[in-house]
Amino acid sequence: MDEKGSLLPQPQATASRSRTRSLWAQLAQVTVICVLLKISFDAVSSRFGGHDQPVAAFATCPQVEPLYPSQNPSLSKMDDYITSSKFINETVARMAGAIQIPSQSYDDMGPIGEDSRWDVMFDFAAYLQKTFPLTHRTLSLEKVNTHGLLYTWEGSDASLKPSVLMAHQDVVPVAEATVGQWTYPPFDGYFDGQFIWGRGSMDCKNNLIGIMEAVELLIEAGFTPKRTLVLSFGFDEEISGGFGAAYLAPALISRYGKDGAAIIVDEGAGTYSKWGTTFALPGVAEKGYIDVEIIVRMPGGHSSVPPAHNGIGVMSELITLIEANPYEPHLHSENPFLGLLQCGASHSSEFPSKLKKLLPSHNGETCSKKDKLALEAAKLGDEIKYLFTTSVAPDIISGGVKSNALPERTSVLVNHRVNVGDHPAEVQAKLTKLAEKVAEKHNLTVHAFNDDPETPRSIKLNSDGRTLEPAPVAPTSVDGVTPYSVLSGTTRALYGEDIVVAPGIMTGNTDTKFYWDLTTHIFRYGPGWDPEQEGLEGIHTVNEKLSIKAHIKGVQWYSMFIRNMDEADLD
Repeated sequence: MDEKGSLLPQPQATASRSRTRSLWAQLAQVTVICVLLKISFDAVSSRFGGHDQPVAAFATCPQVEPLYPSQNPSLSKMDDYITSSKFINETVARMAGAIQIPSQSYDDMGPIGEDSRWDVMFDFAAYLQKTFPLTHRTLSLEKVNTHGLLYTWEGSDASLKPSVLMAHQDVVPVAEATVGQWTYPPFDGYFDGQFIWGRGSMDCKNNLIGIMEAVELLIEAGFTPKRTLVLSFGFDEEISGGFGAAYLAPALISRYGKDGAAIIVDEGAGTYSKWGTTFALPGVAEKGYIDVEIIVRMPGGHSSVPPAHNGIGVMSELITLIEANPYEPHLHSENPFLGLLQCGASHSSEFPSKLKKLLPSHNGETCSKKDKLALEAAKLGDEIKYLFTTSVAPDIISGGVKSNALPERTSVLVNHRVNVGDHPAEVQAKLTKLAEKVAEKHNLTVHAFNDDPETPRSIKLNSDGRTLEPAPVAPTSVDGVTPYSVLSGTTRALYGEDIVVAPGIMTGNTDTKFYWDLTTHIFRYGPGWDPEQEGLEGIHTVNEKLSIKAHIKGVQWYSMFIRNMDEADLD
């Protein structure tokens, strides 16, 4: 005690308290930093859209009011006609005719003019010309690289950036061995009173014919656009678009310049019911892409005197290792699926409580070491998990030439769809490490993603020129009049205010990968919807079919969207 009776701190107690205060001060400092980072993150998020749009921008998932285009007697009459029984019969016939042209594209197609399998595209172009005479008299048509169809409907105001609607003419081939499994022949275009059956009915001749029908009807109703409308139809999307969109896109960029278009709408995601709510999900991004060829070279010899492990065994070991090391789910801040989760939390009464609890904390992910939100969301199923997870799939394998000869060269092709926020280079690095692990065990040399030749005892990794970074994320701001707000407003005008429009993401790639420089406002969306046919059942496989109700809704949507964009004050 001091002379006043108070306790004097001893030196050891003083040091202990000093350390305690120091720890509390450090903890408080970290907390303040996290809070400040979150505040800064949210402020930037709310202010900027575009390629790196973070989750906070979607925090409340604002919905725009239904957007109806201006009407006159002719346009009102046209809108009524689209829902008539006469139009149903006519559109069924048009869709059937399009399906009956087997415009299949194959992975091994040769050059145009040399490979006769391309010639079916002449038939499809002729069918369009015969079926849509007003469109062909009113719009200018350019044929790009022979079969690419570029229609331009010139607007009266050259200062307005054009709208671009896209689709592709080609379809996935039907394997001969599967023809007998179809309920109706794949190229008959059979209509059963509810569905039109056939290859291409949903992917995506419905979009192409729907666009052409909308334009034909608008011309007939006397509509003349202020904003130029461009229709860009590739013909080899199913084999990556190297002959079609790869030529069409540069032609448009050359004409209108970088960021020269107001909006692009191509095929893509549609409308689905989830968590007790119906969501329209225009794709605002696409995952990246990389194919990696792995080649194992091992000594040959007679198979009667085999080594403990030959090339096929070593390759099998490497494939097993690759599959045993999948990519972890991760929701990067720019991934649009975060926007969908925010919309679900804001508008769906059945949204999972566990996800809802994780959403707020995820906004401050700079202070989190584990992506708990992604791991929880991945439990919704693989079709959800791969919206925010890099996928890996060994798809093609070959090795050996004779039953009594050891394989000297074994190869496998491993396909990856790269998560938004990740990069193909990360895939290359991971595969290289796994290959090195196997190579060390079997005394092999690794040649990874370089120009080194294959050597007798080696593992060689190659990637081809189709490697693609994830697509830039389209802006989804609805402040003022934006391309996304026009798309959203059109959708809610057609389907009602119960529809929630939320950002979607494509796990595959579309022809839009060639159009990134034409505009940042790229949306991959299938606007036709019938609650009795949700999802992609039949696409790329047996019994592809299209709800006629969904198709007619698509025609309505395109007609409304063209007019809404024409009236939108975007520029």
